[in-house]
Amino acid sequence: MRKRQLGWTDLELTTIGFGTWALGGSGWKFAWGAQDDNASIGAIRRGLELGINWIDTAFVYGLGHSEEM
Repeated sequence: MRKRQLGWTDLELTTIGFGTWALGGSGWKFAWGAQDDNASIGAIRRGLELGINWIDTAFVYGLGHSEEM
């Protein structure tokens, strides 16, 4: 997995990250619909196994649900 330095920091981030908007599930204005939490956790784990070292999440994604995942 390719990595790049983040700005002037000493952090080396993979060029591909894991976005969690869909993992927020249903019940909020911009939801992607119901999601299986176990499948969401499995997808995150698989991304980590493949070498991804950053996850994009925000409280607004499912009103905190994506961060719980």
